[in-house]
Amino acid sequence: MDLSLVLALVAVALSVLFLLVTRARKPRHRGKLPPGSLGLPVIGQSLGLLRAMRANTSEQWIQDRVDRYGPVSKLSLFGTPTVLLTGPAANKFLFFNAALASQQPRTVQRIVGERNILELMGADHKRIRGALLEFLKPDMLRLYVGKIDGEVRRHLDENWAGSRTVTVMPLMKKLTFDIISLLLFGLERGTVRDALAGDFKHIMDGTWAVVPWDLPLTAFRRSLKASASARRVIAGIIRETKAKLERGEASRSSDLIACLLSLTDDSGARLLSDKEIVDNAVVSFIAGHDTSSILLTFLIRQLANDPDTLTAMVHEHEEIAKSKGDGEALTWEDLAKMKFTWRAGQEMLRLVPPVFGTFRRATQDIEFEGYVIPKGWQLLWTAAATHMDGSIFPEPDKFNPSRFENQSVAPPCSFVAFGAGPRICIGMEFTRIETLVALHYLVRRFRWKLCCKENTFVRDPAPSPLHGLPIELEHKAASP
Repeated sequence: MDLSLVLALVAVALSVLFLLVTRARKPRHRGKLPPGSLGLPVIGQSLGLLRAMRANTSEQWIQDRVDRYGPVSKLSLFGTPTVLLTGPAANKFLFFNAALASQQPRTVQRIVGERNILELMGADHKRIRGALLEFLKPDMLRLYVGKIDGEVRRHLDENWAGSRTVTVMPLMKKLTFDIISLLLFGLERGTVRDALAGDFKHIMDGTWAVVPWDLPLTAFRRSLKASASARRVIAGIIRETKAKLERGEASRSSDLIACLLSLTDDSGARLLSDKEIVDNAVVSFIAGHDTSSILLTFLIRQLANDPDTLTAMVHEHEEIAKSKGDGEALTWEDLAKMKFTWRAGQEMLRLVPPVFGTFRRATQDIEFEGYVIPKGWQLLWTAAATHMDGSIFPEPDKFNPSRFENQSVAPPCSFVAFGAGPRICIGMEFTRIETLVALHYLVRRFRWKLCCKENTFVRDPAPSPLHGLPIELEHKAASP
């Protein structure tokens, strides 16, 4: 398309959106709005926030707003009037208020699908959440530990063993992709898994686009194309799994798709439609893939220059290994013994939460701290607002796993790496399993040091370390 035509269309669209936003800003409520400014039409403060995230100054960006306006302020993000709320009381208000619906940026809705658990509320949300929890309940998770153990060992043998240097982030994404592919979709290695890998590499590129327009050469266009391709692959997996279930070649515990297809209501009708399975499989894949890979990457970064934490972690895992036979896989009971390792994981989630924050939407006019939040406005919470608050977590910049020996010290809704309330992340236990199994073999088989002197990271929108975190490896004596 001719560039001048594109610019003309953009100008027209901006004019229309300006009128719509201007009209939307006319007060239709009584009461005092939070302090702050909605900024420029459509764009608002979106570019400023995204720049701060990519420059790793997003925490300061939030703090500057709090210093200027207080813990409650209005702004505009991604074309929608928004209220930023900070502090434990604000988090509790956001997570437990029935008048608030979950809301992702319109870009996320279009990429992921509108029948996913993040978007639904009421009876539909309860139905979908209940279905996904069937796959993630403890007796099911016990069955997956051995499969995850096998994937981790295979990954380390193929990608780490024999190497002098590796780049951590892409390898952790590869590991968690393989685990998720197996447990969600029942996919062994092959062309279908490779096709999904290519799609999910780009599916998140445009999720936080400032303006959700499907234009050529944009990250949002790449995400839409990748999503459409992945959804076709998943639809094909659903058809194949249905056939396997009918032939008795699969069971409810085989993988997520088989589990969701097997669920029925009181009348015997299927609990979820094919579209709902596809949408929620995409969300589950993104959540399970990104959270664990980011957590593992940043723990590896931390352990490179933290000998005390590394020593304690190695001791914990060597003690567990002594109780097992050669080549014996980890069990659910073994994971329960990895208490120090998971405290380190929680502390890393506090310092570098994989999700910067998410949105809620007011379904009616509501009040908080004397301010009115109009119906239809979105509310933003960010994990850093409490995670890096020195009055809640003393010396917040310091990595200190002992904080989590007694989690009742911090006020409720302060540590919110997985959210809280009725919409708390249902995959947090799955993330814990992936992380503990991977670290068990990493710290026992390798030592490492960072290749880059500069130890920084950016958010785009998820955190990513400089150059993907290249490290130099030293191989320990062979471990089972």
